[in-house]
Amino acid sequence: MRNNKLYKVVGAIVLAATAYACTTVPITGRKQLTGVPGAPDSQEIIAMSSDTYSHLMDSVKLSTDQEQVARVKRVGDRIKGAVEKYLTQNGYEELLQGFNWEFNLIEDDEMVNAWAMPGGKVAFYTGIMPICKDDIGVAVVMGHEVAHAIAKHGEERINQTYAKQVGMTVGAIALGENPGVAEKLIYQSVGYGSDLGLLSFSRTHESEADELGIVFMAIAGYDPREAPKFWERMSANSGGNQPPEFLSTHPSHETRIERLNEAMPKALEYYNGDN
Repeated sequence: MRNNKLYKVVGAIVLAATAYACTTVPITGRKQLTGVPGAPDSQEIIAMSSDTYSHLMDSVKLSTDQEQVARVKRVGDRIKGAVEKYLTQNGYEELLQGFNWEFNLIEDDEMVNAWAMPGGKVAFYTGIMPICKDDIGVAVVMGHEVAHAIAKHGEERINQTYAKQVGMTVGAIALGENPGVAEKLIYQSVGYGSDLGLLSFSRTHESEADELGIVFMAIAGYDPREAPKFWERMSANSGGNQPPEFLSTHPSHETRIERLNEAMPKALEYYNGDN
């Protein structure tokens, strides 16, 4: 009996190591790692993220600046509507299953950041608003964050986490020796408990979110040529304190601007079309 359990565990490890993408990111066409045995499915991840987001919103101070709050929500709703229309018209409507969009502004002038969780849960910090400057600046950031959610980067990271760690943990889970491991991996993958509410994405995810983000803002009618300008302002704000790119999970500001300019012709096709 014990040997049968061990065979099942070994089989699960092998499957986890070989179960590769059956999903494709829209627009970029990149194949994603999905279907790792033991990993939660998309709807489970969205439900977990929704609970986590609600908990975080209850634990932080939301901005009372009605103008800025309205700006975040207005731009978020506009990009949301445009992206939903695009995905539905192009056969990607399944990516939206379970989405329940929220856009909030957290009061923290020291935090120059924004983030998104699976299922369309987005948050901005007040510290990034002066760099955004206006609706178009917010659209640059919003397009990027919505892209993380649409491209299911959180879900992909969870599968990657399982693929890497399942060899160490699947035996414990299968044998009932540590039933909390799976839940902990989910929380870690959506960043539960971190200062930002979400762990840093990889450079691949960040670059892909940049490329998708300028397309999404263009579909919504915002000029994507403003995106490099936003990152120039971010670079100026950092005062040269950004760590070397090889030490960071994010591309450098310079690399980011260069890649955005390379992707600009595709984004402008959507901007110059029927918005």
